[in-house]
Order: sequence, then C-alpha cells, then structure tokens
Amino acid sequence: MASINGTGPDHRPALSRRERREEKKRLSYYTASQWQLVWWRFRRHKAAMAGAVVLLAIAISGIFAEFFAPYTPTERDTSYVQGAPQIPMFWDQNGFSFQPFIHGTRTERDPRTLRQVSVPDPDTRIYIRFFVRGEAYDWMGLVRSDLHLFGAAEGQVHLFGTDDLGRDVFSRTLYASRTSLSIGFLGVMVAFFMALMIGGIAGYSGGAVDYGIQRVTEVIRVIPIIPLYMGLAAAFPSDWTNTQVYFAMSMVFGLVGWPTLARRIRGHLLTQRNEDYVLAARLAGAKPRRIISKHLLPSFTSYIIVDLVISFPYMILSETALSFIGLGLRPPTVSWGVMLQDAQNIRTIEQMPWLFLPAAFVVIAVLAFTVLGDGLRDAADPYSVSKGRG
Repeated sequence: MASINGTGPDHRPALSRRERREEKKRLSYYTASQWQLVWWRFRRHKAAMAGAVVLLAIAISGIFAEFFAPYTPTERDTSYVQGAPQIPMFWDQNGFSFQPFIHGTRTERDPRTLRQVSVPDPDTRIYIRFFVRGEAYDWMGLVRSDLHLFGAAEGQVHLFGTDDLGRDVFSRTLYASRTSLSIGFLGVMVAFFMALMIGGIAGYSGGAVDYGIQRVTEVIRVIPIIPLYMGLAAAFPSDWTNTQVYFAMSMVFGLVGWPTLARRIRGHLLTQRNEDYVLAARLAGAKPRRIISKHLLPSFTSYIIVDLVISFPYMILSETALSFIGLGLRPPTVSWGVMLQDAQNIRTIEQMPWLFLPAAFVVIAVLAFTVLGDGLRDAADPYSVSKGRG
C-alpha cells in the first residue's frame, strides 16, 4: 500500500500510468513467444508493412474479382472497341457533380489511319453508381449473385480501357490477378513440401543418403530454369484443357523450385541433429519422422516462411514469361501473361498502350513480395538489433 508521501511499499517513488505502461512493455519482451517477437519486429519495418498491405489488396481483389469487376472477362462492349481508359471525374466544363461520372463517347474516323475510333463526348455524362446489379456470376461455385461494386447508370465504364475485342481491361486484370497469384501459391506449396521431405531426409540422415541427395540437387540447380520451363511447357499436349494446363504449370514450377529451400533445411538439420533435445527424443523412442516434424523443423519455421515469401516473385515471373510467349496458359484463361500477349506488336504500343497495364501489376506484386520478404527476414533474425515492441 502506497504511503502518504507518494512512495510504494518498498519506499520507491510511485510510477505514473505512462511509466507503468512502459515498464509492462519492457517486461513483456522477456515473456513473449517467438511469433510475438517476430511480429513486433516486423511491424517496425514500414516498407514491409506497406508491401503486405499492397499484396493483401491485390489478393482480395483477385479472390473477389466477380464482385469488384464490373464485367466478366469475356463480356464485350462493341460500341467502345480499343477505347482509352475512362477516368471518373466530379467536374467538367458543365459544372460540378457530387456523383462521379465519365463522359460519353462518339465515333469518328481517324484522319491518319481512316479507321473508326471512339472519342469522348464532353456534352454527355454517364454517372457511376455503386453496388449495382449486373451480369450474374457464381463465386467459387458456391455463391450465385449479380451484385457488382460499381457500374454505369447507362452504358458501360472502362477504367483501364478496352482491348481490340471490346473487353474491359480492368475486369480482366482483376481476374488475371487471381490466376497468376494462385499459380504462384500452388507452385510454392509443391516446392515447399518437396523441400521439407528431401531436405529433411538429407539433413537428418547424413552420410551416403545425404551425399546422393545433394548430387541430385546440384544437377537440378545447374539446369537453366527458363529453357527447362519452356521445354516442359511445350511438352503439354495440345488437347489439354485450360484446367489441366493450369495444374501442370503449378507442378512444373514446384518440381524445379525446391532445391534452394531443401539445401537450407538440410543445413539447419545437420547442425541440430546432435543437440541434446534430439538425443532425448531418440532415447524416448521417437521415430525420425516425428523428430523432424515435431522438434527440428519448428525451430526453423520462421526462416522457412521467409523463403516461401521470397519464392513467390520467381513463380509469378515464370508464369508471366511463359504465358507471354505462348507456352503457358491459353485463352480464354486470363492471367497477367496471357493479357500481355496482346501487347507484343508495334501497333499496340502506338495505339493501345493501356494494354501494358497488367505489366504494372506484375512489377508492383514482385516489388511488394521483395520488400515483404526483406522485412520478414529481418524480423525472423534472432540477433536483430531492434528489440521490444514498436
């Protein structure tokens, strides 16, 4: 019980509320779990947090593409073929409006190419509404709805313009985000489980088993990745469906992406397999599989997660490159690489530069994964200088 002069029971000055809160933070550092320490260090990395937010936004927009996209990937607007992006605005020469709108369009003949083109009509307005009813869709085959985040009151709105068939580039980009990210995710998961199995066996067994596995790993590592991707992708039968090609590409990315993580897991297990807790588990009768999965790998979990995050950009770039040159996914499947196939000629660069917008999503996603991986790597380092909670 505090005394009258404001001191505690041990005659120390009583702490203020702010001092007690700071003292509680300092004490919590020594009782925190490994995941709490990683999280506290990670959220101090502002660039990594920004990358995580960007990736989360791309992932959510891809997963719920049917809702966020005003149209389906194959829906055409024949009145606005090869149309430029339409930027919502709140005012123009006719005054201010609280509701966003775009200008209507009219058809004119290009004096140089003599082809019909759509140009903005500043005398007409098309107002944009939110939570509108449009074309019906089945989300993941589970929920049937026709509700879209936004749409035009009359006509159609194309934030990223349209392609040479009149398809909305913005809607197709959102659907493509789901495809490209999911292929990267499946490829990373295949590589992850293979690395756990192969690296775990090599690191725990050692000796001749480790030597043989490492020679196989080195052979796979020295094979040029892009030519290997191209060769395996070109071997896909031409009569395969898009779903079969989709899963085949995921398997290819996983089968050639496991050596790096497997070597790191193997190195960690080699240093830990003779520790006292491993010997105690052996004496207790634990089998190798249990020792690896319950004792050795959990001590390396944070580093494994970092490696998985860093592997994502390579998977995404590989899928984009293969689909771009026509050896990956095929239309009507929509991915970032498939969309960039339409931007391979000089005519597109000159007349429809907005078809390169999916490339911006590729660059943003790769950069976000890179800074996120750097932040996770720093946060998972037990010798990190930054301690305590931010």
